[in-house]
Amino acid sequence: MTDMLVALFHYGMHVDPSNIAMPTRDRFILSKGHAAVCMYIAMSLRGFFDFEEILSTYGKIDTHYGMHPCKVHLPGVESSTGSLGQGLPIAVGMALMAQQRKEAYRVFCMMGDGETCEGSIWEAAMYAGSKGLGNLIGIVDRNHQFMTRHSDQGFMKLEPYEDKWRAFGWNVIPINGHDMNAIADAFDALPQYDSDRPTVIICDTIKGKGISFMERQISWHSGNLTEEQMNQALEELKAAHMREM
Repeated sequence: MTDMLVALFHYGMHVDPSNIAMPTRDRFILSKGHAAVCMYIAMSLRGFFDFEEILSTYGKIDTHYGMHPCKVHLPGVESSTGSLGQGLPIAVGMALMAQQRKEAYRVFCMMGDGETCEGSIWEAAMYAGSKGLGNLIGIVDRNHQFMTRHSDQGFMKLEPYEDKWRAFGWNVIPINGHDMNAIADAFDALPQYDSDRPTVIICDTIKGKGISFMERQISWHSGNLTEEQMNQALEELKAAHMREM
C-alpha cells in the first residue's frame, strides 16, 4: 500500500498541509487503520508531519503517532480508524454530505482485501452505488493475504472480486499497485466528482514487496526486525531502487 499512499498524497489528492482545514480539500480515510505508520510517513513526506518525531515516538505512551490513527492527536487525519470494515461507511457519509451540499471535493478510502470480508463494507458499497456517489473513491490493497492465511485458501472466497464491485454499481479500475505510472493513470482516469458512479481502484500488490524474506509470508503480517534483518531489508530495497533508476 506504500506506493499508493505516496502517490495519493503527492499526486492524486487535492490537499494542502499548510491549510489542513481547507473546505475544498479532498478527504482520506484509512480504513485499514493498523497500517497507520505508512500513512504517517507518506503524509510527512508531503509536509503534514515531522518525520523525525514519527521515528522517535511511534507507538510509545502519549505519542501522537499510535499504531492506529487518532484525529484528536493528529490534525490532518480525517477520522480515527482501526475497527475493520468501518472506514468505507464513514467515507460514504462524508461523500453523501458533500453531494447534498454540492461541495466540490472527493473522498478517498483505502481498504485491505481481507477487510472486505466484512458485511459493513458491502452495505456501504451498495448504498454508495444506489446514491450515485461519484465523489467517492475506494482503494483496495489487494495483496491476497489475510492475517493467518492467503485469501485463496478457502476461508472466505473473494472472487470474482472485480465483478462484485461492478454488481454494486461501481466503476472498477484494476491496476498493478506497485507501478507508479499505472497509479498516476488511474488517478487521471477518475470521473469528475459530480459524476453518478463511485469508483474503486483495485491494486494488485505483494505484501512485503522488495524484501526477500518477507514477500507473501504470512508470518510477517506482524513482527519485529532484528538489526541484521533491518540492514538486509534496507540493502535489498536500495538495490531495487537503483535498478529502477
